[in-house]
Amino acid sequence: MEKENNYWLLKTEAGEWSWDDQAANGGLSKWDGVKNKQAQKYMKSMAAGDLCFFYHSGAKFRRVVGVVEVVREWYEEEEEGGGVVDVKAVGEMATAVGLAEMKKELKGVEFLLFRQPRLSVLPVVKEVWDRICEMGGGYEGDGGGGGGDDSED
Repeated sequence: MEKENNYWLLKTEAGEWSWDDQAANGGLSKWDGVKNKQAQKYMKSMAAGDLCFFYHSGAKFRRVVGVVEVVREWYEEEEEGGGVVDVKAVGEMATAVGLAEMKKELKGVEFLLFRQPRLSVLPVVKEVWDRICEMGGGYEGDGGGGGGDDSED
């Protein structure tokens, strides 16, 4: 029986860690620095192969810009004194999907981003995942077989 992937949204300030930073050097990075207990609980629920929207937060940015895949589940980071998951870039959204557009298109749909906007890590149900991907025209590239379009470069 094949395991179904879960979907998540990971927020970062573009000035702290941007999609360009993530995509550089093979696209692999540690997702760390999460202090909120609820967000940490969500991170602990992540499994290898789960896909995550890469979301730029901040007053000017607030948009889904790419997709990453969980490649290493929650582990304790000795140096940082907290928990970490490792993620790898899968692909950039064809068109970034802004928060205002999501609120308009997903009106009436239960999406934790709208109810708890301060959480830096949150689950995304498949219906919402599919709709946001559709709104953004999908995502390109293959960051290691995690999903996305099979489009050629």
